[in-house]
Amino acid sequence: MSETVRTHLRVRASELVGRGWLNTGGKSLDLESLRGKIVLLDFWTFCCINCLHVLDELRPLEQKYSDVLVTVGVHSPKFEHEADPVALAAAVERYEIHHPVLDDPELETWKAYTARAWPTLVVIDPEGYIVAHLSGEGHADGLAVLIPELIAEHEAKGTLHRGDGPYVAPEPTSGTLRFPGKALYLPAGRGSSAAAADAGQEKPAGTWLVTDTGHHRLVELGTDFETVLGTYGSGEKGHADGGAADARFNEPQGLVLLPEDVAAKAGYDVVVADSVNHRLRGLSLADGTTTTLAGNGVQRLLETGPARVDEEGAAYGARLEADPLQVSLSSPWDVVWSSKLNAVVVAMAGVHQIFSFDPVTGAVSIIAGNGLEGLLDGPAAEAWFAQSSGLAEDAEGNIWVADSETSALRKLVIADGGAITVESAVGKGLFDFGFRDGPAADARLQHPLGVTVLPDGSVAIADTYNGAVRRYDPATGTVSTLARGLSEPSDVIVDHTHVAGAEPLLVVVEANKHQLVYVPIPKEAQQVDEGAVQTHRPKSPVAPGLLSLAVRFTAPTGQKLDDRWGDPTQLKISSTPPELLVAGGGTSVGLLRTLELSSDVPEGVLHITARAAACDGPETEDGEIPDHAACHLYQQDWGIPVVLQADGDTELVLDLRGMD
Repeated sequence: MSETVRTHLRVRASELVGRGWLNTGGKSLDLESLRGKIVLLDFWTFCCINCLHVLDELRPLEQKYSDVLVTVGVHSPKFEHEADPVALAAAVERYEIHHPVLDDPELETWKAYTARAWPTLVVIDPEGYIVAHLSGEGHADGLAVLIPELIAEHEAKGTLHRGDGPYVAPEPTSGTLRFPGKALYLPAGRGSSAAAADAGQEKPAGTWLVTDTGHHRLVELGTDFETVLGTYGSGEKGHADGGAADARFNEPQGLVLLPEDVAAKAGYDVVVADSVNHRLRGLSLADGTTTTLAGNGVQRLLETGPARVDEEGAAYGARLEADPLQVSLSSPWDVVWSSKLNAVVVAMAGVHQIFSFDPVTGAVSIIAGNGLEGLLDGPAAEAWFAQSSGLAEDAEGNIWVADSETSALRKLVIADGGAITVESAVGKGLFDFGFRDGPAADARLQHPLGVTVLPDGSVAIADTYNGAVRRYDPATGTVSTLARGLSEPSDVIVDHTHVAGAEPLLVVVEANKHQLVYVPIPKEAQQVDEGAVQTHRPKSPVAPGLLSLAVRFTAPTGQKLDDRWGDPTQLKISSTPPELLVAGGGTSVGLLRTLELSSDVPEGVLHITARAAACDGPETEDGEIPDHAACHLYQQDWGIPVVLQADGDTELVLDLRGMD
């Protein structure tokens, strides 16, 4: 059994310092003004899928304890674009954040609270003392126990003040679309055009289906991008199957049109990545009905049995569950049809993996990625991805991937027998980005979300945080810029409706302007060089040689570490560059590890994944966990930048769930 590192010091919370505040009606907040409330600091950045998961985890708690709990989002950006206050305001609106947000572009408050990862939660009691440090996702159940304990303690002491919090709702954005995510061309004969048919109008030659993400629905538009031909979904956030007016989605993203023969067998035409519902949905264009295809609505975090703390999941390519509705998914972000696999390929952003879904059999499988976050090529089972968000198939049947958190363009090379190898065309790592054209090895993107293959075989990329469409040419191995000045383009598609002989066009989903636009493909692309950048986070000074690593974890009240299959804790450790870590890498149980760092590498990044499994009590008479107890997985991935120096630290302490 692993040991737990604890401290009993009462630590006063540091002041909240930053550039400004959102969701407060223009008022600045400080800890003194929040005294008497339980304050939950949520250190987040809007690119981070894990941070978005936490936003949803916290919503029920915020609603239930609205008179005593104040959540403060501390936005500490990873990417340069995220430091733009206009972009931050759009993100706060997009994700329907109903609590105050501190804009912390210089990471002042981040550093004051020694945050090391996104997301990080810090709980402050009504007297202004820190009582918990929590990293990663999955802490809602623990907070649901901790908050009532703090309420009881401080109500008895007279230090709890009930009443409204400081949140002030901003003015909402209105329009046909609201933060659209992805788009899909529906050729003549495949679009519903139900409204036109009912009105006795001529059926249009082709239409565009758009995920109206902020309105939680799908919208079918004419080729002018203004005429609404139909909507699918009530517009109310949630999950419900049914007709066009009754179905519910929750921030839908990717779309794929099935081949006609496959659609005939499956009974629906379009597969939708229903991201926040953690499900795949099927849309029948003939009658507008929506059905759930895969996913049980429970975010994929916890495997059954020993797989919770052993290597990831089932064998690659193996069906995960006999019933696709019992499979746990995690933020499916994009979908594409693979002609080689005869299946839908799914960018499973929340677990940094690529899945497949067979519309005929319902089989759901993992086909690439071992779940570790980062950039590593090679055989599919060994590859690392980081929040893959865009997919496209080329003429050879390979799948191009916009890997957003590594600012990379990746490729799944699919052999005739189905074996998959992962290659990177553009991108260097989790903390490297920029706006640079030229040779692919030197080129940089910034959090791309979409990708498409052009008629000449080159690849167009929705380079979201650079506000650009970029082009990678596999023939020359170079990157160029096709268009810029766009407002967070989240998808790019080749226009299928242009007149023969006319200049080809791209269709770009411009998320932050709530619209689709046509963008011409220039005969000569631009060459831009605004530099290569690294995420600027404080580097931890560590000494070469032995480094003691301890991850703090305390199970919430009412939970017990799940030791039914042995030690329920685990560390996975690696480094960039690999030469940084002489010894101590790999995967093993326990939350304590001694690493050996090289004296020949001046700096690098330690990649650390910690897991702990705990189950609800009460315990049985013999101290065992009941057979049907609810179990929880606590997990966090850290990328710790370090600089090697003789007087550096010889210990590194991280909080998975540290209680003060």
